[in-house]
Amino acid sequence: MSGIVGSNLNIKGAGLVAKLGTDGQVLTSSGAGLSVAFEDIAAGISWQAVETGATMTAVAGNGYPINTTSNACTITLPASASNGDQIIFTDYARNWGTNSITLDSNGLNYQGDDDSFDVEYTTAGQSVHIVYSGATQGWIPTIDDAVADVPVKGNDNGIFGYGNTGSNVSITNLVSNVGVIGTDVTGVGTARSRLAACEYGDDKGIFGYGHTGSYVSLSNLVSNAGVVATDTTGVGSARGRLAACSYGGDKGIFGYGFGYVSMTNLVSNAGVIGTDVTGVGTARGRFAATQYGGDKGIFAYGYTGSVVSMSNLVSNAGVVATDVTGVGQARGDLAACSYSGDNDKGIFGYGSGVSSPYYSLTNLISNSGVVASDVTGVGTARERLAACEYGGDKGIFGYGSTVASSVSMSNLVSNAGVVATDVTGVGTARVLLAACSYN
Repeated sequence: MSGIVGSNLNIKGAGLVAKLGTDGQVLTSSGAGLSVAFEDIAAGISWQAVETGATMTAVAGNGYPINTTSNACTITLPASASNGDQIIFTDYARNWGTNSITLDSNGLNYQGDDDSFDVEYTTAGQSVHIVYSGATQGWIPTIDDAVADVPVKGNDNGIFGYGNTGSNVSITNLVSNVGVIGTDVTGVGTARSRLAACEYGDDKGIFGYGHTGSYVSLSNLVSNAGVVATDTTGVGSARGRLAACSYGGDKGIFGYGFGYVSMTNLVSNAGVIGTDVTGVGTARGRFAATQYGGDKGIFAYGYTGSVVSMSNLVSNAGVVATDVTGVGQARGDLAACSYSGDNDKGIFGYGSGVSSPYYSLTNLISNSGVVASDVTGVGTARERLAACEYGGDKGIFGYGSTVASSVSMSNLVSNAGVVATDVTGVGTARVLLAACSYN
């Protein structure tokens, strides 16, 4: 073995203790059902020096003690692999619970999922042994002690921001990983309404565009701790009443808007908004968008001069498809978010007609982007609300207006797409706000 410093290396993890000699022989080992298995595995592994960097590239046949005392570590797996290739990672200093490791499968599958999925290990003392099994399942962990779910996809927290209370405001309300809305936080950036928001970069968000008295082109980034940044002068046509969603695993798209345009602006995985792209499909506003299928998006419903029931799918490269005649009640001023673990499905909810009563109904989006028929909603019928993901696999609708007034309430969405009854909200009642998730 190469890369071993000192006469012996002790590897300790939840349920695993192994002591390796300088030649890699397992001198002693213990752990529930792992002593023989780990000895067999270790015999074919070349252990490397302790890795302390924020990034590294792994090589098949190697073992890596990863020390994340000072920083998390993103590990790029080999771009090509053969059946039976194996790699081991172990938590050198028992710090993965504070600073995790993330595996980038680099174009290959990981447990059957493509590399748009996050594979993160977050338990102190963990050891992970992966073996390549072929193109269908790709890398498979044969030992990942103390891991509950791999891969993990979906953001834990959400944020509602900006809006109108009779005048435009710059306030935010964070959403916890159990769907609890926090108290008002005085916002940063220009007070505005009629804006949109989406996720980008796997764990961050962006608010963009809107109305301050006139339509504007500006954005505010949201960190992975839910902190809103100062204004960034936007790129692209100033507009409002648009919608946004994420796509491609780590990018976003703003689309359409008032006064009824058909254009989009892509958001890079660093939160940079691109120039106008002439859109495909019917120009409209007052609609909603959500991610589906893990890496794709959908714009649906809206107003073109009258309410419509149509959708446009967004590919995992950010390309907008032509109109699809929608299913369900034509309406505008609704909201949408993803749900189901890996952003696999979506839900559109609530809204209103031009002169019709406000609606309390939803339409689920399958993992292939098919819009389902109306489901009679639970909770107060309302419009001009917002929605986002939380808890990794659930969603929340919040705020909006009823026939009588603006409200501060929310409705949680389970990981099966079931909408719960009203929860009296915390924070300022308002309309024409936006929401997105972050991690």
